[in-house]
Amino acid sequence: MTIVGTPPAPTPATPGKPAGPAFEHNRRSTGAWFRQTGWRHIVALFALAFALFPVLWVVSAAFSDGNLSSQTLIPEDPNLENFRTLFDEPFWRWFWNSMFIGVMTGIWTVFFCALGAFAFSRMRFEGCRGGTLSLLLIQMFPNLLAVVALFLFMTRIRGIYPAIGLGTSWGLIFIYLGGALGVNTYLIKGFFDTIPFTLDEAAKIDGCSHAQTFFKIILHLARPVLAVIVLLSFIGTQAEYLVASVMLGQNEDAKTLAVGLSGYVRAGFDNRWGPFAAGSLIGAIPVVLLFMFLQRYIVSGLTSGAVKE
Repeated sequence: MTIVGTPPAPTPATPGKPAGPAFEHNRRSTGAWFRQTGWRHIVALFALAFALFPVLWVVSAAFSDGNLSSQTLIPEDPNLENFRTLFDEPFWRWFWNSMFIGVMTGIWTVFFCALGAFAFSRMRFEGCRGGTLSLLLIQMFPNLLAVVALFLFMTRIRGIYPAIGLGTSWGLIFIYLGGALGVNTYLIKGFFDTIPFTLDEAAKIDGCSHAQTFFKIILHLARPVLAVIVLLSFIGTQAEYLVASVMLGQNEDAKTLAVGLSGYVRAGFDNRWGPFAAGSLIGAIPVVLLFMFLQRYIVSGLTSGAVKE
């Protein structure tokens, strides 16, 4: 007699053969997992391998002997000879110039963009909307289109103020600032708009001026977007070559790492590929360290919980 509601007993498994219903359920679960999630893992692994292959090739070249034509993915006899060869050149001067230009560009970009974004976000004045749209329209024309005009402009400035004219690091910094203020100001303004206006009103009641509200409240809450702007500005200056090569000219003392390594490897690409790869690795270290330091600000939402009831 079968009791109503009692499930039937499972079919005993034959020796050497798994139980039928459970085995079919596992197969169906595996197939469903692959269709829903598994294929994404395969795509992610393929993309990761595609992205890491050039990096592994550069690392291999940095620690390998010989030229580019004889390089293998895994070096047969890893050594530091390429680093010693590179250090015989004015490498550290190029490295220092790149760090100086990158840090100064990042700091002043954040400062000026934050000032402009605060005005567009918190103040209402004639031409506010037109100024915001103008920032976006200007970004449609990259610095590359204005290289000739910038070259002539910096040549004129060199005759008046040699310290910021053509062939100087400060002149290149000013050019980078002009190209980065537009879109970064718009990005910071969008973040400022998410910060509650009640904080400004509370600060005004407590007797804070606009400057005190900006420096003591808004900037602290906007650290995530400011970290992103610093990171993007720094990376952009380290990777930029064309404008820097035109504006710095033949001034060996002001060359950046990208310009210096480019001229170095052009003199004998096949034979100088190893030192060039070694210099690329060293130049990437500050970018990685900066990203690791700013990562906690990028992934955190510091505005949440700013207004307490």
